[in-house]
Amino acid sequence: MRKTIYTMNQTAAHTEIMHASNNKTNTFYADVIAGLQSTPKHLNSKYFYDAVGDKIFQELMDCPEYYPTNCELEIFSTKTAALGQSIIGDGDAFDLIELGAGDATKSTHLLKYLQDQHVDFTYLPIDISSNVINYLTVKLPLSIPGLKMNGLNGEYFDMLKKAASLSNRRKVVLFMGSNIGNMPVNEATEFCKVLREHLNTGDMALIGFDLKKSPKIILAAYNDSEGITKRFNLNLLLRINRELDANFDVTQFDHYATYDPETGACKSYLISQKNQLVTIGKETIRFIKDEYIYMEISQKFTIMQTDQMATNTGFRPIDRFFDIKKWFVDTVWMAE
Repeated sequence: MRKTIYTMNQTAAHTEIMHASNNKTNTFYADVIAGLQSTPKHLNSKYFYDAVGDKIFQELMDCPEYYPTNCELEIFSTKTAALGQSIIGDGDAFDLIELGAGDATKSTHLLKYLQDQHVDFTYLPIDISSNVINYLTVKLPLSIPGLKMNGLNGEYFDMLKKAASLSNRRKVVLFMGSNIGNMPVNEATEFCKVLREHLNTGDMALIGFDLKKSPKIILAAYNDSEGITKRFNLNLLLRINRELDANFDVTQFDHYATYDPETGACKSYLISQKNQLVTIGKETIRFIKDEYIYMEISQKFTIMQTDQMATNTGFRPIDRFFDIKKWFVDTVWMAE
């Protein structure tokens, strides 16, 4: 009887995993088809991050033109204690939730500081990439002995709800790497409103903003000389080929980046090099020569904009941390 029950449980678990995997594939397919049948065509940048995309993005962060990573890493490595004290508050226990954790290189500085100070906290990294969560679950307990953590794989707000159900402790949300820049200003504002709805008064958010600066510096970061950004964008087409039975010929698409210093919007596109048909599952998508797919935005901000966004969405800005060049800021907000 015990063996039968165990087998049934294993079968149920396997079925649940398969069902979840199918749901993710179906959602991916629906989003891709909807985006490519729209005018203009677009793809959701959250799908950049499969196993290959994660690896290419690591390369991108290491390339000399891509400054945001180094700027924020400088903040977290040189101002660790000040950052830590800013979020420790009155010293009560809290959950440290990181949205889009990636490899946690920057946040590891903060985690080690909090651990060394014997702060009572649990780290909850959230990422849409299961590869990332699996990696962190193995890596972090080895590099930070005694760290309490619980990795959550899924969409930000779904996992924030799950995080809220795990404990009633104060929440501190990290949203770094200029992730908020992957949305136009109006969408970023709406995101912060929804984030506030998931938090209680006194909870905190530490958000990274890439600041407006020389247009040449910004554009070079998204049009690097080694072509890593181009590969990163084209990999999404290859992912669609791999996972959705498509036949994109990536040699027939070129990468183009543009920056508008007035609005602060840096945008990336893939341009069709010829008239062509692409099949994705049962659907056929027509491209005409020079037609574009809008791939992503990397929005740049002023300090005034970040403060205004905080007050307009139910937060109060309480602290700011800059890199030495003042190209990037990590700002701490408290939920009002």
